[in-house]
Amino acid sequence: MEKTKISAIQLFAMMFLFELGSALVVSYGITAKKDAWIATLLGMCGGVILFLIYYSLFRKYPNLPLTGYARKIFGKYVGWIIGLFYVVFLLYDAARDLRDFGELLMSSTLRKTPLLAINILLVLAICYVLYLGIEVLARTAEVFIVILVFIGFTGNLLVFLSGNLDINNLRPVLENGWKPIVMTAFPLLTFFPFGEIIAFTMLLPYLNQPELAKKVGLFAIISSALSLGYTTSLNIAVLGVEKVERSTFPLLSTIRKVNLMDFLQRLDALVVLTLLILMFFKISILFYGAVIGMADLFKLKNHQQILLPAGIILIFLSMAIASNFSEHIEEGQNTAQYFLFPPIMVIIPLVMLLVSMIQNGFKKKGRSKSHPI
Repeated sequence: MEKTKISAIQLFAMMFLFELGSALVVSYGITAKKDAWIATLLGMCGGVILFLIYYSLFRKYPNLPLTGYARKIFGKYVGWIIGLFYVVFLLYDAARDLRDFGELLMSSTLRKTPLLAINILLVLAICYVLYLGIEVLARTAEVFIVILVFIGFTGNLLVFLSGNLDINNLRPVLENGWKPIVMTAFPLLTFFPFGEIIAFTMLLPYLNQPELAKKVGLFAIISSALSLGYTTSLNIAVLGVEKVERSTFPLLSTIRKVNLMDFLQRLDALVVLTLLILMFFKISILFYGAVIGMADLFKLKNHQQILLPAGIILIFLSMAIASNFSEHIEEGQNTAQYFLFPPIMVIIPLVMLLVSMIQNGFKKKGRSKSHPI
């Protein structure tokens, strides 16, 4: 691991950008229809519980990434296999997000550019930043979160001024009852994107004030959930539920509705720039977690030496993951959500926490017996 440290503000910036990711521009929580914002808040509650599990493990092993304390808890061999499992997952998740990014750019602006070319350029930029280290990525996040807030404020102002907003599209609340809301929130919205914060189990040891990790993590989850819930409601208010359901990227459709005095039109660039910022950081963090996991498992001196080979694997995975975008989305909504995410984000971390608590209990008993009062 690198010897550099990051501040609490930098960690928040990375977590906030990471959590928004592709969720900001896709039809997030729309299976709950008009009540998507309620489903988002419920999913946030599930995400908070998951983060507290990850934080509890970090508290017990503050100087180790997940791949390190997995070996401490389960032993050298079983722990190594579990660590490798997480490395593969982080690489797979990064590849999925890379595919999302490439597909949006192709459908919105770069229609004649090959998907492979878009993916290669983004991965090269990511590899360059990660070669410079986690501190550079953290400083970059500090700058770009300010730019993102400015873009968001500008975009919202233009949408409001355009007069396309119809608050009646959000009524009535709870039109279909609680069932679709709960079914959407658990497990779909809990795992995506809130459960993905498990990637930060690889980065928390870099925090220069470990005691602030809990506050930063919870604040990032809550603020990102509020942003996602608001954006989904805005899309529904402008487009209506039916159009949001049909749209692959509803935020893009919302911003395209802006037309001020036949002068300010076609502001697609705002959404594309937003996605570029968010996906750059999300893919970078997932990829960096995978790379330092590899370096830890294979006892390498630094992560720089495997960045390029891992980047090539990432590009290949993003292209081979599905034959088309529809298949890619279906795989994410079915296979990943119900078969991959539960063991990765819930079952294994819970087992690790329980086993570590039992181990600590036995150690305390052993010390009290060897030092009787």
